Amino acid sequence: MAGEIEGLGDLATGALMAQAVDRHGHAHAGAAGHGACLNCGTTLIGEYCYACGQAAHLHRSIGAIWHDLLHGVLHFEGRMWATLPMLIRRPGELTRRYIEGERAKFVSPMAMFLFSVFTLFAVLSILGIAPPADVGNATGKVASGLEEAKKELVSTREVQLKRLNDPQSTDARKARARERLAEIDRELKVVVEAQPVFKAQDEYTANFKTGWKRLDYGIEKATKNPGLALYKLQANSYKFSWLLIPLSVPFVWLLFAWKRQFHAYDHAVFVTYSLAFMSLLFIVLTILGAFGVWSGGLFLAATLIPPFHIYRQLRGAYRLGRASALARTLVLLVFVQVIATLFLVLVLGLGLIG
Repeated sequence: MAGEIEGLGDLATGALMAQAVDRHGHAHAGAAGHGACLNCGTTLIGEYCYACGQAAHLHRSIGAIWHDLLHGVLHFEGRMWATLPMLIRRPGELTRRYIEGERAKFVSPMAMFLFSVFTLFAVLSILGIAPPADVGNATGKVASGLEEAKKELVSTREVQLKRLNDPQSTDARKARARERLAEIDRELKVVVEAQPVFKAQDEYTANFKTGWKRLDYGIEKATKNPGLALYKLQANSYKFSWLLIPLSVPFVWLLFAWKRQFHAYDHAVFVTYSLAFMSLLFIVLTILGAFGVWSGGLFLAATLIPPFHIYRQLRGAYRLGRASALARTLVLLVFVQVIATLFLVLVLGLGLIG
């Protein structure tokens, strides 16, 4: 139940944060105002202040708070329903139109990205998808298990030796003791030969030092409690997901470095809308998987839809031909692997030193 509540909270927070960063998300007007704007002091003309955009008529009631919450979560001022279909079917056209200045009718890229990321983690919380908490040091566990096995074998060997050397033991009992001793010796040999390997790995992990005290302390904590480290990795992926945007923009720029008509802002819009779509796609696939949809079909969709969407967005946003868009898509798919690796390293590093 806690996961569901936390997930719904993430969803509401994401919608409200997305609306907050969206430059067009002003308060709702109900009637023309009179006098001066309560925000900037400009004389009011019409339902909104023409200087700062604040609504002329402001509600001051609990009902207005609930209205803003529901409006932020469910409506996004109606622009979500104009943006989402285009993001899915015509992402290139959406990107190009936004870049060229047609923005009032669409949710901004950053607002769309924030909403999709918060929704993604809300869905993961509601469905209870999280890294395992009970994760130990695998190498250390194996080394410890080998030591316990060695002690048990040595103890059993002593028992068999006593039976073999007991004057009252029968010949049959001594024969069984000899067979058991031979078997124990073989098992002991395997354990003794394996112990140094795992013990050395465990000691290396425990004694590994970089010289940076803060990082070394983080590595030590992660080694002792890998479950907590995995949880922090997931949380940091959530908090620092925005890093994917500045990481991705230079790689997209490389695809058009010799075309001066395209600017860094254009690439940032392209990247942010693309990341928003990928998050929404993962949400849909995750929900379908929770409902028992065939995993093979979901894997196929996860494999084919992203490159096809990137191709469509590249072609429409930059007005490319089929061959040019396809070539850039293939190169960008390679770049995606590099970006994902850089992001993982950054998030892991932030988790260790945080």
